Amino acid sequence: MARKAKRDLTIEQQLARGPIDLPFLALVMLLVAIGLIMVLSASYASAMYNLDAAVDTKGDPLYYFKRQFGFAVLGVIAMFVISKIDYQHFRWMSVFVLGASIVLMALVFVPYFGRSGGGALRWVKIGPIRFQPSEIAKVGVIMFFAARLSKRNSQLGPPKKWSKRTFTGRMAARLDRIGLLELIPYGVVLVVVLGIIALQHHMSAMILVIVAAASVLFASGVSLGWFAIGGTAVGAALWFIITQTEYMTARIDIWQDPFSDPRGDGFQPIQSQIAIGSGGLLGVGLGNSRQKYLFLPEEHNDYIFSIVCEELGMVGAIIIMALFALLIIRGYWLALHARDRFGTLLIVGITTLTGMQTFFNIGVVTGFLPPTGISLPFFSYGGTALAIQLAEMGMVLSVSRQIAAPKAE
Repeated sequence: MARKAKRDLTIEQQLARGPIDLPFLALVMLLVAIGLIMVLSASYASAMYNLDAAVDTKGDPLYYFKRQFGFAVLGVIAMFVISKIDYQHFRWMSVFVLGASIVLMALVFVPYFGRSGGGALRWVKIGPIRFQPSEIAKVGVIMFFAARLSKRNSQLGPPKKWSKRTFTGRMAARLDRIGLLELIPYGVVLVVVLGIIALQHHMSAMILVIVAAASVLFASGVSLGWFAIGGTAVGAALWFIITQTEYMTARIDIWQDPFSDPRGDGFQPIQSQIAIGSGGLLGVGLGNSRQKYLFLPEEHNDYIFSIVCEELGMVGAIIIMALFALLIIRGYWLALHARDRFGTLLIVGITTLTGMQTFFNIGVVTGFLPPTGISLPFFSYGGTALAIQLAEMGMVLSVSRQIAAPKAE
């Protein structure tokens, strides 16, 4: 009966039931496990003293850990459920995910739903759940771009014929020939998403959305000339925002010289450097950090890697960075061996997003980059962010199930 039931399955259903990529899964689970341990170690002091006015921990030192653990369990379940979905369904789902993310980001500005923190309005609270809709927008942009660009050059049909008798027709033909018309839908999506995020004063999310979108466009074969033009425009825009925004200018000044305001904005980067330096080669030991005792702000959030360096030392930090590197390399390997272009583009976008988020976070806590507010994947406290990251890993694993199948467009 089992054999007959298997024969009754369609080819697509049989492909979706293939084995997932165990090396990628093992790396994800290992990083999540280490991240949970570090959240427990880094957060129990601030949870015990109930430092966050927006959160009532009731003096429970395990408050943050228990919440993170609960979301990790939900995220792992979601990862396995999503990994069993035929990833071709993500094509039509991409429009709804992107649309939902735009609606949720707009809710940030609705008083009943919107929540502020750290001088920015980035969160939505629906019932007991508080999250940043921009996290969903990153995935939505990747899915939408991958779904549309996977049809590029193969399913879009013959090029349109424009009338050469009118100025509009000749101009449209010229723009079509250089590839600009093809990029307009993606530009519109980016303008809408980035515009809403800019109103939230969320520069780090803007950078990650741009990087993720650019990676999918690059992998799809868009002309490098457009990247030169787009990169110049984006760089000029970021430079204008940084130099003309008092908040961003202050961040750059503090990054260049944190000791110019050691008791104010420079306090956090200085304490981060102290934590990293205190760890030395082998660290002070797991759970023995001194900086987490009310010295280093955001010790279990954006600056959790500083506690990693202090407790596990340079050796432990290098091992964790190596695990991230292996995860990213494995992700790109899966992208190269995906069954079709959609699977390739989807993995490229998700892997690049994870890699750049890791690079930016570690760069900030070590002082290599100015503060951006980007969290460390699988490590920084944030239940919904962790669950979304694991859902993204489920998409990668879904594509990996069909690696052994013949290539298809």
